[in-house]
Parts: sequence; C-alpha cells; structure tokens
Amino acid sequence: MAVTSVDKDFENLTLTVTCDLPSTVERTWELWSDPRQLERWWGPPTYPATVVRHELTPGGAVTYFMTGPEGDQHHGWWLIERVDAPRSLEFTDGFGETPGDLGDMPAGTMRLDVEEHGDGSRMTLRTTFPTHEAMEQMLNMGMAEGMQEAMGQIESVLTS
Repeated sequence: MAVTSVDKDFENLTLTVTCDLPSTVERTWELWSDPRQLERWWGPPTYPATVVRHELTPGGAVTYFMTGPEGDQHHGWWLIERVDAPRSLEFTDGFGETPGDLGDMPAGTMRLDVEEHGDGSRMTLRTTFPTHEAMEQMLNMGMAEGMQEAMGQIESVLTS
C-alpha cells in the first residue's frame, strides 16, 4: 500500500496522510492535475468520485460528487488558493453542492506537497481544521480512514 503514515495531531488541528509512490514528482502531480486520474482515486473505493469542474489555478475551483453503494451522492468542492506545479497545492476543502456551501460540515485547508523520495516520490497531504470541534466531527465521520482508503488506490492508477 502506498500510504506510509496517517497522523492525527490534535494540538495543531491537523490530519496528515503520507504516501511513498513509485513515480516521479511530475507523474505524481498528474494524479491531481488530470481530472480523469483524480476520479480514479479521490474518494474511498465504495464512494468513487466524479469530477464536474476542474480549475487547478489560484482562484479556481474543483467540484465533484462521490456516489455511494446505494446510489447516494455527496458533493464536495475545493477553492484553489495556491499552485506550484508539480510540487505543491493549497486549497480549501468542503462538502456541499457549490464552492463555499458548507451545509453542516466544516471546511478545512489542505496542503499537498510532492517531493523526490528514494526511487520515487513522497506525497504528503495535510488538512488543517479551524477548530477542535471541526476536527473531531470530520474524524468521527471517518475522514482519516476514507483518505487512507482513497490514497491506497493511487498505485493502481500509476500502473495502468
């Protein structure tokens, strides 16, 4: 499995998932920059994602929905804050039908870093939550497990 660590840091309000991948930094970046590749791993295996909008530029947005086993759909969005291809990406991540729509779910700030590591690359995704309550709510919803399952699908995307 690509995921090498999942760290819940309640003091700093962060969830960090790290993956070591058998790919170059540039190839790893394509997992994010190509919406069709993103669809193949963003979301746990039983909740695959469909990307509707993909503007990976500062001020842009990514919108998607995940479809559950019963056909239920859960919408999500990213508001892109910073892009330094192929090394880093920062965005606000939330659930709702449109960017900025929070519903009853808290948004978090995500930072992706991709760096050379060994014979491949290391991808680190850190989510920072606005409050302890928000972090607890998202973790109780299964965010850590969902991210681990989702990122665990990446190696099969890289080899196909």
